[in-house]
Amino acid sequence: MDTSHASALQEKHAGLERRIREEMSRPMPDDMVIQQLKKQKLRAKEEIGRH
Repeated sequence: MDTSHASALQEKHAGLERRIREEMSRPMPDDMVIQQLKKQKLRAKEEIGRH
């Protein structure tokens, strides 16, 4: 995997983690949004692991 692709995946993973934390810190977090973000984060992590 080229370095730019790896960096982009790591940035995406970090951004998703940040969005999850933000959603969870809201007074009434949306569980569906959190679930979708976690799935996206897992897919990004799996792709990082494949390369």
